[in-house]
Amino acid sequence: MKITRRCFAELVKEIRRPEISILLGPRQVGKTFLLRELQRQARKAGLRTRYFNLEIPSDLRVFNKPDSEVFRLLTKGVDVVFIDEFHYLKNASKIFKAIFDSRKKVKIFASGSSSIEIHKHLKESLAGRRLVTRVAPLSFDEFSQRTPKSAAAGRTAEYLTYGGLPGLLHAPDAGSKIRLLDEMLATYIQKDVKSLIKEENVRAFNNLIYLLAENQGSLLSENSLSREIGLTAATVNRHLSILENTYVYHPVYSYSRRLGNELKKSKKAYFYDLGIRNALLKDFGSLRGRSDLGVLHESFVFLQLAYALKPNTEIRFWRNKLGQEIDFVVLKDRKPFLIEVKTTLSSRAIPPAMKTFISHYPETLGAVVFSENTVGTETFMGKTVRFEPLTSAPGVIQALMAA
Repeated sequence: MKITRRCFAELVKEIRRPEISILLGPRQVGKTFLLRELQRQARKAGLRTRYFNLEIPSDLRVFNKPDSEVFRLLTKGVDVVFIDEFHYLKNASKIFKAIFDSRKKVKIFASGSSSIEIHKHLKESLAGRRLVTRVAPLSFDEFSQRTPKSAAAGRTAEYLTYGGLPGLLHAPDAGSKIRLLDEMLATYIQKDVKSLIKEENVRAFNNLIYLLAENQGSLLSENSLSREIGLTAATVNRHLSILENTYVYHPVYSYSRRLGNELKKSKKAYFYDLGIRNALLKDFGSLRGRSDLGVLHESFVFLQLAYALKPNTEIRFWRNKLGQEIDFVVLKDRKPFLIEVKTTLSSRAIPPAMKTFISHYPETLGAVVFSENTVGTETFMGKTVRFEPLTSAPGVIQALMAA
């Protein structure tokens, strides 16, 4: 069964737009699939197309020419050009800028998996000349297209265990999924990381990503990480930047504006996919037997938030020095909406941290508490606090972002 990606309809509309369309995201999230599907759409519309994958030596060799010849290659006798892993193209930004400014009516779609490399290659400003789409693993709604609604519990467990990387959809069994995840992780280390860090630091880097996976959703300290893996804090910070710029993990920063006891410069981290996190930990055990089930639930909600982000929204967390914490503060037009994730609740009671936050931030839009067993609505200081099942999180989050 073919999965319809949420971003695909908007990308199809871009075929007729002159800007350079750039798809960014980690490896194996479906960028190549999207480019191929867009090529089919363009051909159906009667447009002439060309496709290049610059990780294939024969395709890359085609571009081993002066910029003027590359320009002709990309503009002569063609309407839409697709370039996979375009950061291997020397002077990419200069060439793309020249194509856009030439008014030759050639559309470029390009994909990349490392924003560090892309930044190097996009030295020239493409402001006003590019449209950027960030491609993530399958959201839970996209993932669920392949299973009937009656199988909701089973697909939730599968998503929490193996994640949403599209390549796993056709794996016939658990063993095959685990092998694929291990291969994807190894490919990331070998291709994206080895060229960016010193050879002697690869082992320490592996230890770092293991520690991040083990402590997902906890407060992050570069100093404590550096002591544990034997690297300087500056090197750890650089490695964290590599993880972020290759789209492998998302940092989440603390929210603070008014209270003296709020944590102001803290952050937490979440990997871009639960299957990759579980592969790092080598833990694909039954959910009910896992001590980190709460972390999996919290990460599940975070990923749905990350996939649904709009230009006017941002994800933070909140914590004060008394230990009160709110998992996620979603800022929408700078106004906070609170999200808390609990595995089980004994009653429909508003968490004390939410009451503290709302008392000091009366502009708060509302709040939701996700859990496995509590549903209903309460109010505090005129703010609605909803209690929703964890499985409804994707729909609730989409509605929040769209409102």
